[in-house]
Amino acid sequence: MVRFTSQGFGTVSNNKKQLGLFMIFNMANKLAAMALAMGCILAPAAAHAQAAAGKAEQNDARQGEGITAMPSDDGGDANRAVGAGDEHVVPGQDQQADGGTATEAPAQEDAPHAAGGGTEADAEDGIETSVEARPEVSREAAAAGVKAVFEEEFPGIVLDSVRPTRFADIYELRIGSDLLYTNEKVEYVMQGSLIDARNKEDLTAKSMDELMKVSFDSLPLKSAIKQVKGDGSRKLVVFEDPNCGYCKRLHQTLESMDNYTVYTLLFPILSPDSTEKARNIWCAADRVQAWRNQMLKNQAPSAAQCDTPIEANLALGRKLLVRGTPAIFFEDGSRVNGALPREGLEERLDAATAALVR
Repeated sequence: MVRFTSQGFGTVSNNKKQLGLFMIFNMANKLAAMALAMGCILAPAAAHAQAAAGKAEQNDARQGEGITAMPSDDGGDANRAVGAGDEHVVPGQDQQADGGTATEAPAQEDAPHAAGGGTEADAEDGIETSVEARPEVSREAAAAGVKAVFEEEFPGIVLDSVRPTRFADIYELRIGSDLLYTNEKVEYVMQGSLIDARNKEDLTAKSMDELMKVSFDSLPLKSAIKQVKGDGSRKLVVFEDPNCGYCKRLHQTLESMDNYTVYTLLFPILSPDSTEKARNIWCAADRVQAWRNQMLKNQAPSAAQCDTPIEANLALGRKLLVRGTPAIFFEDGSRVNGALPREGLEERLDAATAALVR
């Protein structure tokens, strides 16, 4: 026989069977009573929880349709759907005087729509159209505004030109041969190269090439020393100083090339005797040979006197921003400052000729 005591399970003797059975039956009766009591308490609670779960499912279904159910005073639904544009119904305020339930929203709720004669979308449209739209200004017109603001911020500086770049709110400013950059409000001024990182392109160098372009036909070819080799189809004009070492290198390169015409504009700027040598070469009986002797043999010309275009060449060079020699101008209007190796010179001459064909 097993007996449950406060110390746990234990063994009892046979002579105490009757007492043991009594205690077991007594315990069983107590357990049954407890089970009955628990059933009485838990059953209603379970039923209430089940009903609440059902209501929650109904609310979830309504919320899935964009509707929120407002609870009534007694914990149930107030049968009042609240959707977009409706006001929340406060429990107890939606009942009529006779105790019935109001099923329609107050008439004042639709008053704004009736007065405006439209919907909420119309009201929103009305708000948008009531704001005065800012007139669109072309970037070219904005560039003119940038010029005005800049010259106001920096009195005494006159911009030669302002034009928009390919980037939003960045404008290119030109002062002589210098390029600067700013935004529409002139909140900063930047000097340096503007690089298109995506296309790996130096936009400043490109602008400078465009800025420095000169119409080939506008150059004073009659004031130049003309040399023709081969068919003379490819043409270039060069500002040169008789003492210029890089000019001499250029003519050494030209000696290995063919089919070109080179026009030399005497531009003596490097040393005190440059002007004298330039005059002697121009006034020589054979100025072409005198120039070749100076460039290829370093043989100075004999003294000579005559009228020369040298001063006009210097003025033109200053106007074209020629600051060193040689300065080479090609038929397509492009230019290069300094001597080029043969490959580079051939490429530029061919490109200029092809540009004229297009």
